[in-house]
Amino acid sequence: MSGRTLFIADLHLAEERPPASGRFLHFLETVAGGADALYILGDLFEYWVGDDDLDAPVARQVADKLRALAATGTAVHFMHGNRDFLLAQRYAEESGMILLDDPVVIDLYGTRTLLTHGDTLCTDDLGYQRFRRLVRQPLVRCALRSLPLGWRHAMARSARAGSERAKGGKPHEIMDVNAQAVADAFRRSGAMRMIHGHTHRPARHVVAVGNDVGERWVLPDWYGEGGYLVCSAEGCELLPAPASPMSGSANDS
Repeated sequence: MSGRTLFIADLHLAEERPPASGRFLHFLETVAGGADALYILGDLFEYWVGDDDLDAPVARQVADKLRALAATGTAVHFMHGNRDFLLAQRYAEESGMILLDDPVVIDLYGTRTLLTHGDTLCTDDLGYQRFRRLVRQPLVRCALRSLPLGWRHAMARSARAGSERAKGGKPHEIMDVNAQAVADAFRRSGAMRMIHGHTHRPARHVVAVGNDVGERWVLPDWYGEGGYLVCSAEGCELLPAPASPMSGSANDS
């Protein structure tokens, strides 16, 4: 064991965003190798319409690289985000990934740590929370997966455009986490550390946990240079993703 574990989220990989894919593949080759584990906390892809689309170029390339990483002994874990909640066991097996529930608690080098994508903490966004409850129902997911692949791609593109329009009309603060939701998550889990993505506001927050002090780490998105959290027994640190020789550090949003 190397004594370091890596956390990433919100890569939003897509065919039309090759710089992000290049950075991620370079990250897997230059940073992730030798780590005890890599945790992908949701929104690995800009959208995912079903595992029958796993041979799309970016999906296949990512699967091959993740499987190669897992084969070296680095455990690769995946938690669904709001964009890739239809990703299922077939793609996980192709990628060598272990699927995680959201939330989940792990022992991270002696610190009880809560992992979540982060969208369930944004409880002030009532419209989004209603939508999330609807599309996560097993019958709805089954119905979506049964539609023709082309329809699903068209629906995903439409939903993505609608989401961007909706965000433009929402107050900035309701798209961030709710303080009470964070406190409740710490209390229920008994954790002293929380790691999540979704809000695209990377930072370390000090949080009161009963009579103790905990910490909440927010992971960066990969619309710009990208970044990751590395944790060891000594603590955690947010670091920028290394620039790919192919992509440079240009913003590809």
